Amino acid sequence: MKKVLPLFIFAVAMGFLEAAVVVYLRELYYPHGFHFPITIIRDKIAFVEIGREFSTIVMMAVPAFLVARTAYGRLAAFSLLFGVWDITYYIWLKVAIDWPASLLTWDILFLIPVPWVGPVLAPCIVSVCLIAGALTVIYMEDRGVTFRGRAWEWILAVAGAVVIVVSFTFDFAEVIETGAHGDFKWPLFALGLAMGWVGFVSLARRAWRERGR
Repeated sequence: MKKVLPLFIFAVAMGFLEAAVVVYLRELYYPHGFHFPITIIRDKIAFVEIGREFSTIVMMAVPAFLVARTAYGRLAAFSLLFGVWDITYYIWLKVAIDWPASLLTWDILFLIPVPWVGPVLAPCIVSVCLIAGALTVIYMEDRGVTFRGRAWEWILAVAGAVVIVVSFTFDFAEVIETGAHGDFKWPLFALGLAMGWVGFVSLARRAWRERGR
């Protein structure tokens, strides 16, 4: 668990960096406050923003690769970084510009490959789940547990992640065309979350039972 603290510090710092960039963007494009319908960024700044988001993922993947030795350990380290980064990003925004007004405030969450939109609460729930899963894997690996995922567990977990992404991107065409959004697909989101947890819990329980064999 010694790797957790430096990963946590790194993620908190990245959360502040992300929030700082968004503060600057909102001063330029939303001087009267960020709200839907949004101002669509269509010039070269949009390409820079997409590149920045991709670079952020790379900047978390590299330390995750370096601090862990196994594929599951690296995935856990990345999940921990991502979860802490995402939550602290919103905390820093609240400190800096008193936004979001509540956890149900809508936000543009991601831009790759299409815009993701939803209430702030939804990505925060995902991040809490990622942190919990990551800490579980790190704790178990530190105690000599070896993870061997079965095909159905991986299929279920990946399918769950896809369903969650669909819940965020369901209205992306409307967002692009009008800058507005529809109602968030909470049932779809909950289904994806449940699928992911079933796959992960099955994997973790079996790995714990088989430890030391």
